[in-house]
Amino acid sequence: MLEIKNMNTYYGNIQALHDINISVKQGEIITLIGANGAGKTTTLMSMSNVVTPKQGEITFLGEQLLTKKPDDIVKMGLIHVPEGRHIFPYLSVMENLDLGAFLRNDKAGIKKDLDHVFELFPRLHERRNQQGGTLSGGEQQMLAISRALMAQPKLLLLDEPSLGLAPIIVRQIFDIIKRINKENGTTIFLVEQNANLALKVADRGYVMENGHITLEDTADNLLANEDVKKAYLGI
Repeated sequence: MLEIKNMNTYYGNIQALHDINISVKQGEIITLIGANGAGKTTTLMSMSNVVTPKQGEITFLGEQLLTKKPDDIVKMGLIHVPEGRHIFPYLSVMENLDLGAFLRNDKAGIKKDLDHVFELFPRLHERRNQQGGTLSGGEQQMLAISRALMAQPKLLLLDEPSLGLAPIIVRQIFDIIKRINKENGTTIFLVEQNANLALKVADRGYVMENGHITLEDTADNLLANEDVKKAYLGI
């Protein structure tokens, strides 16, 4: 579904990513784990062409992404939920969700997806007329994911969905991520510092260190890997 080959990304003269190779198959949950500053967010931003790699290829559903603008990539169904949520704080929950469906004109489908979002996140239905900026951190994360779902993603990029949230909310968010994958059939690429949680929901995983992919394996094998245990699982 998505293939990254020999991708190198820079910020000015500083190289952030070195010869990155990643593949994502339809229906999978893939996770990218690593320490702060390893290059995980830059990888997602490169996929969305928010930051354009200098070398390499990224193909999505057979089409080259590096020649496309970020909004065209959204139209193709690659939807990015950024780190820090970035909802519209002065717009209501409903207005945020409406903006998620901005590129769509299928009213019946939008209504169906809205009902599905409110079934996944009943709290958002209760707060549908409330300004986004007045929501709790967990509710804002729910809104950010829901806004992305309203765009009908084929591949959903999630950047640190657990960041700054209480453990009980984190578990709810990860349960929903699994539901989105199983019930909607949505392919998910998950960047997450909580390696233990991420590997427990993922099919496969990649480990990133200092802008390099250092390890790739099934999630179960990575959970059992002694180096991964010591470096990322606190074991």
